[in-house]
Amino acid sequence: MKKITLITLISTAAMAANAQVKFDPPKTKIKPVVDTLHGVQLTDNYRWLEDKKDEEVIDWTKKQHDYGVEYLGKTQKTHPDLKEGIAAYLNMDYEGPLNNVGKRVFQTVKKKGDKQYKTYTIIDGKKILIWDPVTLDADGKISTSGISYTYDGERAAVSAQKSGAEVNTVYFIDTRTGKQIHEPLTGTSGFQWCKDQQHAYVTLRTQEDVDKQRPLKTYYIKVGDPIEKATFVGTTADAKNSFFIYDNRYSDVTFSGEGDFYSNSLKMRPTGSMKDGKLIYNSKKFQAYPEAIGNKLFIKTNDNAPNSRLMVADKLNPEYKNWKVLIPESSDVMEDVVITKDNSIIVQNKKDIQSSLTIYNINGKKLRPVPLPEQGSIGGMSYDREEDKLYISLVAFTSTPKTYVCSPKDYKWKLFYQRHLPVDMSDITGEIKFYTSKDGSRVPVFVVHRKDIKMDGKNPVLLTAYGGFQSGIKPGYFGFYAPFIKAGGIVVQPGIRGGDEFGEKWHLDGMLAKKQNSFDDFYACAEWLIKESILLKAR
Repeated sequence: MKKITLITLISTAAMAANAQVKFDPPKTKIKPVVDTLHGVQLTDNYRWLEDKKDEEVIDWTKKQHDYGVEYLGKTQKTHPDLKEGIAAYLNMDYEGPLNNVGKRVFQTVKKKGDKQYKTYTIIDGKKILIWDPVTLDADGKISTSGISYTYDGERAAVSAQKSGAEVNTVYFIDTRTGKQIHEPLTGTSGFQWCKDQQHAYVTLRTQEDVDKQRPLKTYYIKVGDPIEKATFVGTTADAKNSFFIYDNRYSDVTFSGEGDFYSNSLKMRPTGSMKDGKLIYNSKKFQAYPEAIGNKLFIKTNDNAPNSRLMVADKLNPEYKNWKVLIPESSDVMEDVVITKDNSIIVQNKKDIQSSLTIYNINGKKLRPVPLPEQGSIGGMSYDREEDKLYISLVAFTSTPKTYVCSPKDYKWKLFYQRHLPVDMSDITGEIKFYTSKDGSRVPVFVVHRKDIKMDGKNPVLLTAYGGFQSGIKPGYFGFYAPFIKAGGIVVQPGIRGGDEFGEKWHLDGMLAKKQNSFDDFYACAEWLIKESILLKAR
């Protein structure tokens, strides 16, 4: 779902001009549509604007845009250097982080002038192009929507999608040569390899499914076979929900169920079985997606634990009533969990927006923090059980993310990858601060600025927030904003309610009947900026 971002640009420029030019955009027609919901009449005067293909809507959009450009031209000072600086950043060559799959390494790359992202493999230090969606459409209107590799990384199922469509085609390639090894599967929405690496779970979708909002169906298929030979495995009763199914590499059970954004049901079956499976969990409020290793089920869940907890069950008694708490909920948010080969548990926890790692034994006893290679916040972690290697991403405001790798046996970290950019961030600093919202809630906020500026309220401030769908703020590289910051600007990002900054409760407190909290948090941030003299009220 697309994000709708609240952006307020508070600038000291052209204040006198603003006062002399009246803001008078083209009028919008009122076409009332009345609905009765739960006995209450609701009138929507602007529903007609939802049809973006309607000629009248297209004309309205163009007029609003043209007036906005005209008004800004009359009231705001232009900053060509700022525009050029941002454009230069966006047009730089992009090289994504290295992706280890089995003993293979892959990387996503987009050079200046490329129409789409390409995928390379690295063999003996040499980069080999194995996938370029532009070969499917010279105009560059087909993009890669996902890549699913086999465990050993020797084959890949690449999903590609035409611009404006919501339907994929899956292409199967040899990842050493890029050669297609099977006929493509058209009309798909999702693809996932099965444990045997010869079959897959494929969710189908047609344009008619999209237009009529029909529930999607998932099938089990031998890779290389036509879809007509596939076996149906599941769907949903409601089109807004999704069916899921996944095998476990290190156990012989398969999980499936139906979920929405907030909750799910869960069934378990022997891997390879086409039977429906045994219902082991069902909730309309919480989520639980287990990982099975041997005879144990490890379940990170928010079930009666807004900050999440780790539970465990025996494969022979997998029902929810038999789940036991292994690592209880705490005041920190449990973000991720890995179980290592030597039966230690590594937990990624978040406290006051910053993430760290902690080691537990297999019985859930807390042992010690994981020593990090340098100061920073954990952006994410992954574990390669075959190689017994732990990968982490360290993030900061003024340096590009660094990927480190180690063995959990000794935690001797080695730098695995860092992308270096020609952006000087040495004169920029970032801070994590907190302010109080209308109802007394403590809200985190990033303040990123040039080190030498005086916080006297005379600097332009970019205040931006989201506050929805569990999407919260996290420390990260601010290179995109460098031209604005170097010109004296201050970037402010509050973690308003609706995100995931403090767990599920923070998310729920910015939803539905409590959505006003998100706006109150955003408004309170502007008030806090004035109080802290970062912004002058008169300006």
